[in-house]
Amino acid sequence: MADPTLILVIFIVFIALAFDFINGFHDAANSISCVVSTRVLPPRFAVYWAAFFNFVAAFSIGAPVAHTIGTGIVSPGVIENTLILAALFGAIAWNLLTWWFGLPSSSSHALIGGLIGAGLVKGGAGVLVWKGIIKTASFIVLSPAIGFCLGFIFMVIVLNLTRNISATKADNAFRRMQLFSAAIHSFGHGMNDAQKTMGIIAIVLFSSGYMAVFHIPFWIVIMCNTTIALGTMAGGWRIVKTMGTKITKLRPMGGFCAETAAASSLIGASIFGIPVSTTHTITGAIMGVGSTHRVTAVRWGIAGTIVWAWVLTIPVSALIAAAFYFVLRTFI
Repeated sequence: MADPTLILVIFIVFIALAFDFINGFHDAANSISCVVSTRVLPPRFAVYWAAFFNFVAAFSIGAPVAHTIGTGIVSPGVIENTLILAALFGAIAWNLLTWWFGLPSSSSHALIGGLIGAGLVKGGAGVLVWKGIIKTASFIVLSPAIGFCLGFIFMVIVLNLTRNISATKADNAFRRMQLFSAAIHSFGHGMNDAQKTMGIIAIVLFSSGYMAVFHIPFWIVIMCNTTIALGTMAGGWRIVKTMGTKITKLRPMGGFCAETAAASSLIGASIFGIPVSTTHTITGAIMGVGSTHRVTAVRWGIAGTIVWAWVLTIPVSALIAAAFYFVLRTFI
C-alpha cells in the first residue's frame, strides 16, 4: 500500500511547481515588457529569449534565496505539509487575481504572505522569523527605489554619452544592446524567483523526513528553473501591456537602461540571499528612465494603482492562506 505521507509530499511538490509555472507566467512581463515595447523583439521571440536565460540561471550562484524562504520566514520546526500547501494556495490565488486585472504584483511577496498567514494560524506570531520577514518586507520599498535610482542614473549617463549622436544611430545601436540587457535581466529573474520554489520543495522534503539536513539538491534547482522558464514561455500578456506601454513610453535606449538597472538589483539581491520582487524592481527602473525626460512622462496614476497592489500583496495573500489552512487542517 502506498505511503500516504509520500503521496501528500508528491502532491505538494506538484502544487509548488504549479506556483513556479504561474510565477514565470505572471512575471513574463517583467522579463520582456521593455524589449517588446521598444519593438526590438516580437512578443513570441521575446518570451523564448527570456525563458532560455531563466533556465541558464540554474547554473549560477547556488541557492541563498531558497535558504531564506525555507528557513527565514517561518521557524522550520513548525513547518508541516498543511502549512506549506495553504501558503502555496494563497500565493497562487493572489497571482491569478492580479494577472486577471493586469496588475504587476510580486509572486515572491505573495508566497511570503502565504507562509506568514498559514504560520500565524498554526502557531501564532512566535513562529515567525521576524529578522527574515523584516529584511524581505523592507525591499518592498527598497527594490523599486533602487531600480528607480539606477534607471535614472544609467539613463542620464547614456544620454550624455550619446548627445552628439543622431537619434536614429542611437536607436540602432541600443536595439542590439537591448538583446543583452533583456538577457541579463531574465537571468536575474530566474536566479531570484526560481529559488523561492526550491526553498519550498526542500523544506517539504526536510519536514517530512525525506531529507536529513536542509539543503538544496541540484535536481531541485534544475526542476525549478525549467518550470519557471516554461511559465515565462506561456507569457502573461495582460501584464505585458501594463508594464510596456501604460507606465511610460520607452525607446531602445530607455529599455536598455531599465533592464540593466533592474538586472543589477536582482543579481545583487540574489547574491545576498534576499528574495526581492522582479516586478517592483523593473517597474521602479522604468519610472526612473521615464522621469529623466520630464516628470509628466511617467503616468503616475497607473504607477499608484501598481503600488497599491504591492502594498496589498502580503496581507491579502496571508489572509487567503490563513483561510485555506483552516479548511485544510480539517482534512489533512
